Amino acid sequence: MSAESRFPKSVYTSGEEPDARFTLSNERTFLAWMRTAIALIACGIALQLLGEQLHEVLRMLAAVALVLTGIVLAVAAWFSWMRTERALRRDEPLPRTRLGLILSISVAVSGALLVAAMLL
Repeated sequence: MSAESRFPKSVYTSGEEPDARFTLSNERTFLAWMRTAIALIACGIALQLLGEQLHEVLRMLAAVALVLTGIVLAVAAWFSWMRTERALRRDEPLPRTRLGLILSISVAVSGALLVAAMLL
């Protein structure tokens, strides 16, 4: 398969084909972030549907924070995969990722909102 026929072209037309192990490792990392994003979205939906005994406004804020983080994480994971794959193809140092920071802050905020919702 030629580089011109692969998606996204901006990645596959850059540099040379890296060792398949590195490409597959990058793909596994992307899929792990996608599983995390799906779990966050599912938790936000479950919280909103099943958390009726919690303070309504705080529950809604926590649920929205979880769902929005899942959406942002899914999009950010795609761009992180592209940057890493491009760096692999160009034999450059791997780029830094801020996905862990995004996830940590969101989970901490959502957790704090849920603690407040349980106490009220």
